[in-house]
Amino acid sequence: MLAAGVGVQSERLAGRRRKMAVESRVTQEEIKKEPEKPIDREKTCPLLLRVFTTNNGRHHRMDEFSRGNVPSSELQIYTWMDATLKELTSLVKEVYPEARKKGTHFNFAIVFTDLKRPGYRVKEIGSTMSGRKGTDDSMTLQSQKFQIGDYLDIAITPPNRAPPPSGRMRPY
Repeated sequence: MLAAGVGVQSERLAGRRRKMAVESRVTQEEIKKEPEKPIDREKTCPLLLRVFTTNNGRHHRMDEFSRGNVPSSELQIYTWMDATLKELTSLVKEVYPEARKKGTHFNFAIVFTDLKRPGYRVKEIGSTMSGRKGTDDSMTLQSQKFQIGDYLDIAITPPNRAPPPSGRMRPY
């Protein structure tokens, strides 16, 4: 606070100083390195995550999401943006006992509205495997830019059947 007897010129200088002190020179790299803010699950309302699964190791075709339709294999999960792929894997395994077998592969993709043309786009985000630790286990929805309203598509591959190569999707 400025003293009552200080002139207008001093107030202008003090205002400039305040503005200079607020300026930030944060680089894009530093922004990207910021850790995710933890979510208090006791105080934060969960979101409805619409999950679609296949058990043939391939993701759904994008035309299956067109004109207001969705695939029939829908699971509705209430969760938070900090849900990990491993956590989501365990929830899917509760519903599909055959997916509990060691070596079952889960390939995750976000299905989202394409803003440039009608329809949907897909982005593969990671994979997990029953009974094994993996590098994508701790990946969160938030870290992959999931937005409320997006869908999650999980291609489940039974053990002893090789999953399709990553990045390859069935044509749509």
